[in-house]
Amino acid sequence: MLDKTRRLLCVAAALAASSPGQTPTPAPAKKHLLVIGQSAGHTHDSISHAMVTLGKIGADSGLFDVTLRTDVSLITKKPLTRNAKNLDYFHAVFFYTTGELPMDESQKKDLLAFIREDGKGFLGTHSSTDTFFQWPEFGEMMGGYFDLHPWNQEVKVKVEDRQFPATRHFPPSFLITDEIYQFKDYSRDRVRVLMSLDASSVDLAKKQVKRQDKDFAVAWARHYGKGRVFYCSLGHREAVWDSHDMQKMWLEAVRWAMGLVPGDATPRPRPAG
Repeated sequence: MLDKTRRLLCVAAALAASSPGQTPTPAPAKKHLLVIGQSAGHTHDSISHAMVTLGKIGADSGLFDVTLRTDVSLITKKPLTRNAKNLDYFHAVFFYTTGELPMDESQKKDLLAFIREDGKGFLGTHSSTDTFFQWPEFGEMMGGYFDLHPWNQEVKVKVEDRQFPATRHFPPSFLITDEIYQFKDYSRDRVRVLMSLDASSVDLAKKQVKRQDKDFAVAWARHYGKGRVFYCSLGHREAVWDSHDMQKMWLEAVRWAMGLVPGDATPRPRPAG
């Protein structure tokens, strides 16, 4: 009797699902991330490792697929031949780059419009802030430019925002060994700092140190027009990309940049102390 009842319930459920007017909830459309790994300056050994890691993060999540490129030809809104995908296909662009990349003026205009007007996402790691010094609008979009790396060692990182989706899983502070940047044309008036260097963990007397305010951001987020920008300076070493916490950060950062999850990127002052 019990088996018969179960069969009847299964049949009823199947009929209900196929009844007129009943449409199944469609699965969310998968998003698309364009990852650019190209150097027109110093080449980092970890670029290829980072690109493969991002591809795996996308595949494992099932939320977005990843197109890996070592050129910038897809950064355009012009129609491309041979079924190539232009910016209109993607929901976010990721840079692990250096130097003055070979993009013409129309490509530069299209990239900014992709973020600012279309409301798409941009993500950068490590030396992406060491890119396009001769294109000031890029630095404005990013939120700052690389200005030397005084330290390559174990440091202490403070997690300033543990509510933002990309950093909420971190403890209040953690130790990491990597190349640490300082920035120019950077201000907390324009970006929301998510993580910063604990200056007590480094030698501030080193010759390359320029910032007298001891404010060394490590990761930030900002709104750029209708779009969203996320940057983290960590990633010089391949081991950083192998870290579970860092992979979780990039997964959530991509989701935020694509508008899949909310996250407050309102600039705020430096915390006291």
